[in-house]
Amino acid sequence: MNDKLRSFIEAAGWPRVIIGLFLLSLFVAAPFVGVRVDTSLSDTLVRVGMNGVMVLALVPMVQSGCGLNFGLPLGIIAGLVGAVTSIEMDVRGLPGFLVAMAIAIALAVVLGYAYGLLLNRVKGDEMMIATYVGFSSVALMCMAWLLLPYKSPNMIWGYGGSGLRTTISVQGYWLKVLSDFMSFNVGPYFYFPTGMFLFFALMCFLMWAFFKTKTGTAMTAVGSNPEFARACGIDVDRMRIVSVVLSTVFGAIGILVYQQSFGFIQLYMGPFYMAFPAVAAILLGGASVNKASLLNVIVGTFLFQGILTMTPSVINSIMQTDMSEVIRIIVSNGMILYALTRKVQVKR
Repeated sequence: MNDKLRSFIEAAGWPRVIIGLFLLSLFVAAPFVGVRVDTSLSDTLVRVGMNGVMVLALVPMVQSGCGLNFGLPLGIIAGLVGAVTSIEMDVRGLPGFLVAMAIAIALAVVLGYAYGLLLNRVKGDEMMIATYVGFSSVALMCMAWLLLPYKSPNMIWGYGGSGLRTTISVQGYWLKVLSDFMSFNVGPYFYFPTGMFLFFALMCFLMWAFFKTKTGTAMTAVGSNPEFARACGIDVDRMRIVSVVLSTVFGAIGILVYQQSFGFIQLYMGPFYMAFPAVAAILLGGASVNKASLLNVIVGTFLFQGILTMTPSVINSIMQTDMSEVIRIIVSNGMILYALTRKVQVKR
């Protein structure tokens, strides 16, 4: 029994075991401080479904040796453009969501290709450059959202008649178009968004199937040993570009999944820090800067979102005061700090 426990801990890693036990202790303590376990579990699962695809988007670049995609906001911006264009076209329901996805994917391919060309010129410093790409693209779009010629009264500023609002509701368009598909409730407090998890499972399957192809295998070889891959006749630069395009496309799809559940499109500075929680989640799941798996994505997303959901509500109930946002920032940035520290350790 001790050998099995020791082997499990070695396989999972002490950090994930400790975080998992801490999350379990929060669920155990919740009923004793007046927090409903079923509501908290439901909130955690909803957040996992909302953020899962964006965490999944990091896998291709990690596998190809491009590192963690801190430029994820570039893909998110493609998704935002697809979302607002869909609303501008007044396409509602599932067709509206699919139109938004088609536009987002097309734009993400173009942006991802240009992004990949840039990263091929800065080999060895991809993550630092990616961070600046993400930040600068968000800043550039802050001007673009005011200048783009959208006219829908549901999106533009009322007093000026032009420029997009900071927050745009998707209610009446494609709110919960995935989440409510085959969803069910257990009692009045537990809600399971079946459709969103089915879509997440589909994205995971597509990612798994891609890495079973010749291109996916070549991409993994490039990430493991680029010199050996080049000697085998693999075009290293091409594989890196394919991984960046794929990561950008999944980032664009991921923000659309997030929006249909959240209910709002957040423009301007909304995407600014969205790469950091995704990076923290995949590293908490056991990924490194040059190797990531679907299991890392699923485990890391659940741990990160579970801690982020449970900690504020439990501590608020214990302290009898509303410090949820402060606690959420401390916990979120603390886990990101751990993730970045892990990155440095692996890099050594």
